[in-house]
Amino acid sequence: MNIENAEKKIFENGYLNLEVDPSLDLFAEIEKLKKEKNAIVLAHFYQEPDIQDIADYIGDSLGLAQKAQSTNADMIVFAGVHFMAETAKILNPSKKVLLPDLNAGCSLADSAPRDLFKAFKEKHSDHLVISYINCSADIKALSDIICTSSNAEAIINSVPAHQPILFAPDKNLGAYLNKKTGRNMLLWNGACMVHEIFSLEKITKLKIRHPEAQVIAHPECEEAILRISDFVGSTTQILKYAVASSCTTFIVATETGILHQMQKDAPNKTFIPAPPTNNCACNDCPHMKLNTLEKLYLCMKYELPEILMDENLRIASKKPIDSMLEISRAAGLIG
Repeated sequence: MNIENAEKKIFENGYLNLEVDPSLDLFAEIEKLKKEKNAIVLAHFYQEPDIQDIADYIGDSLGLAQKAQSTNADMIVFAGVHFMAETAKILNPSKKVLLPDLNAGCSLADSAPRDLFKAFKEKHSDHLVISYINCSADIKALSDIICTSSNAEAIINSVPAHQPILFAPDKNLGAYLNKKTGRNMLLWNGACMVHEIFSLEKITKLKIRHPEAQVIAHPECEEAILRISDFVGSTTQILKYAVASSCTTFIVATETGILHQMQKDAPNKTFIPAPPTNNCACNDCPHMKLNTLEKLYLCMKYELPEILMDENLRIASKKPIDSMLEISRAAGLIG
C-alpha cells in the first residue's frame, strides 16, 4: 500500500481502515516496530487493557506530558485522545507524533471553541487564564498557565491572591479547586461527558450494598459525587490511594480504563465501577476507546495518521505548558 492511498484512507475515515492478518501476534509486531523505528508508545489510563499492556509508559495527563518532553525516541505514538497527541507535538516539534485514530477527540476540549473562548477572555482581560490540559492547542495558546488534575491546586496557589483567575474549560474541576484553594475563579462552562454522567442515586444504593467500600472519584465529577467521596484525585492519585489504602473495596467514579491498572497493582482488592445515569453497566469514554491494538499496529507500520501543527500556534501553546512544568518542579510534583 502506498502513502498516497494510506493518506486518502485517513482522510475518509480518520484512521487506517485496513485488514490486519488475524494470525499476526500484534504484541510481538508492535514491539518489533518500536525497535525498528525507535518509537515509544504512550498511553492514558483510560485506554483498553491490551494497549495499556503494550505501552512503554502509562499515566495521567501530567505524567504523559512530562514523559513526552523527556523521551529520546524519534517517534511518539500516543494512545489517547487528540489534545494529548497535540501536547506531545507541542513539546517535540522535531519528532514524529502519531495518533491511531484522529476521531479520538474529547467532549471537554470541544466544550471550549476558540472564538467563543477568545471573546470571553477579552471580556475579562484583567484575569490570568489557567486552562486544564484537556483543551485544544488553540485554547492553550490563549492561556497563561496550563494545569492538570494532579498539579492544579499547586498551580493556583502559586498565583498571588489578589490576581483574578479565569479557569477553563472544566466547571466541575474549577468549582472543586475553588473550594480547595479558597479562590473565586471565574469558570468557563465546560464539562466532560464521562464524568458528568455518574448517578448519585445509584452510587448511594451501591454503597448500601457494599458498606465497607470507599468511593474514590476524579475531580471532573459533579459536586454531588465529590461530596460523598472518601478520596478525590487525578487518575494517578486515586490509583496510588487505592493501592496504599487499608480498605479492600472501592467504588470508582472515573473512566473504567483505570480499573485495569488497579486490578494489576492490587489484585486482592475489589474495584466496582461507579454506575452512570444511563443503562450501561460501566462508564467508558467513547473517544478513548476508539483506539485499538489493530489501529495502533497500522499506525506504527505506516507512520500515519501524523499530528502536524502550525509553528506559530505550537510556540504560543508551549509557553503555558512550560510554565506548568516549571511550577510543578518547584512544588516537587515532578523531577
